[in-house]
Order: sequence, then C-alpha cells, then structure tokens
Amino acid sequence: MLFLNRREVEKLLDLDRLIEGLADAMIELSAGRVSMPARNVVEIAPSRGLLAAMPVYLGSTNTLSTKLVSVYPENGGCGIPSHQAVVLVFDATTGTPVAIMDGTSITAARTACGSALATRLLARPEARVLTILGAGVQARSHARAIPRVRQIKEVRIWSRDPQKAEALAQELPADVFSARSIPTLKEALAGAEIICAVTHSPEPVVMGEWLEPGVHVNSVGLNGQGREVDEMAVLKSAVVVESRDAALAPAPSGANDLIWPIQTGLIARESITEVGEILSGSRPGRTSPEQITLYKSVGIAVQDAVAARLVLDAARVQGAGVELEL
Repeated sequence: MLFLNRREVEKLLDLDRLIEGLADAMIELSAGRVSMPARNVVEIAPSRGLLAAMPVYLGSTNTLSTKLVSVYPENGGCGIPSHQAVVLVFDATTGTPVAIMDGTSITAARTACGSALATRLLARPEARVLTILGAGVQARSHARAIPRVRQIKEVRIWSRDPQKAEALAQELPADVFSARSIPTLKEALAGAEIICAVTHSPEPVVMGEWLEPGVHVNSVGLNGQGREVDEMAVLKSAVVVESRDAALAPAPSGANDLIWPIQTGLIARESITEVGEILSGSRPGRTSPEQITLYKSVGIAVQDAVAARLVLDAARVQGAGVELEL
C-alpha cells in the first residue's frame, strides 16, 4: 500500500479541483447516491477529546475510504493540532487496502474548501470583506480557500488570543489582500460581508444582533456541547448544511447550533437546505441581496473521500509516496 505523509498530501492536493469535486459529491449525496453511515464516536472522559470513524463509498469515483480522526480542543495550548487524522483508501472491488495518508491536512483543506463552495453559492458576488473568527489551522486554510471564490480585498482576524490573531495577520500574503487583527468581536463583525467562524469557543461568537443584512456566514467550529452561533443568528438566516442527517445527529457529532432551535420549535428541520440541493436546482440558495445566509458545517466523510481520491490519483501520476507491505 502507498504511504503519503503530510508534506506530500499538501503538495498533491489541488484546492481548486477539490472545490469542484466537492460540488459533484454534494449533489450525489443529496440525491441519495452515496453510502455514508453516521460517524461513530468514542469520547474520552472527562471532556478531553474524541476519536471518530468516518467510512464512505462514493460510487462515481469508485472510492472506498475511511478516516480516523481525533479531536482534542485543548491541544492548541501545547502546539499540537486539535484535529489529527489518517485516511485509508481501499480497492472497492477487492477490499484491499491501497493507501494510507495524512488526514490532518486533508481535514483542514476539505473543510475550508467546503466553506468556499458554500461561499460561492451563497455570498453576494460583490463581497470583498472577510472576517475570520479564530487563528488556528482552520483560520489559515479558510484564508487560502475563500479568496478562490470571491475577490477578497480585506481580511479581518479576531481571536480570543490577540497575539495569535496578529501573528496570522502578519503571515497572510500582503500582495493578495490587506489583513489585520481586530481587538473586539463586535468590531470584527461590523461591516463584514463574509464571516468564517473556525473556533472551539464554548460560547457563541456569531451573534445575530451584530449580523448585518446580506452577510454570509460559514461556521465550522466543533464545540462539544456548546454553540458557535447563537439562536438569533440562526433565526435571522437561511440555513444551509452538507447533510441534514449529519448536522442534526446527536452530540458530539451534530451541530448544537441547529439542534437546540429545532428541539424548541424555533425552526423546522424542513427549513434547512443542503448544499447539494442548491447545486442541483431543487432548492434555492440566496434569494435577495439583503438575506443573511448561514452555512453550518460538521464535516462529512464524503468530503474526505473526494480529497483522498485527488491525492491518490496525483501521487500515482507523479510517483509520490512510499510503498509499504502489510
């Protein structure tokens, strides 16, 4: 089987092709043509982290894969990524393992490219101001992905750790857009046209009272029993997800931001739209310039399969990786 390390995966994975591949896969998923069971999660008490297994079969590319991912939100304090993973790819005809690759970089890239796809569908075409809430791995990957679908001119970064926000602002390419750290959350949201919330905050950071007409929000943070988006933001928004089943699965897999408003009758499950439904034309996306749109992502296995297939195909063409014998 082929082994591909993080450096090789990052080099081989083309983000523009990944966005297009995700679009095709989201259509298939919403049409019921993807075999993707709910993720299995083992929680490590007391509230330390979790290990999830995410198997999937994507028939259009004949990709059979599974990701094993650990999520330890407190790892940032010791310089270790909060999400660490491996992806295994199998021959779909024989079941033989054919590749194992770094899944940490795949998780970062496919999550951000999923947000980029949602942004392409939902953000106003003239959107130029991007606010990123958070300053970790996903903040960096979103800063790379979102400008691929909108002509971003200004990036604002807010973090609970101001030093990390400033460091990220200095790190981003000044020749592409201007980037600066913002000291307060309210100031960061004011005037934002696209917001990417990529935090592990136990309390909401996307506040409905501060959202301005026409803004598009991507929320990808995994917050355990907490919420990244408050109920007012959900109520004010047209809500879009990768998969209703995945987004509304019980904690810690689903999105508490949406589960609580549904359980209390504030919104209906049927009001939530899937990305694939917008792409297929079966349901609308943005319906007016003033509408607020919210893409709530929980991350799904078919996204990993799309990324893994792109990496594996590129590795075979370029002769990358190391062959291992089990």
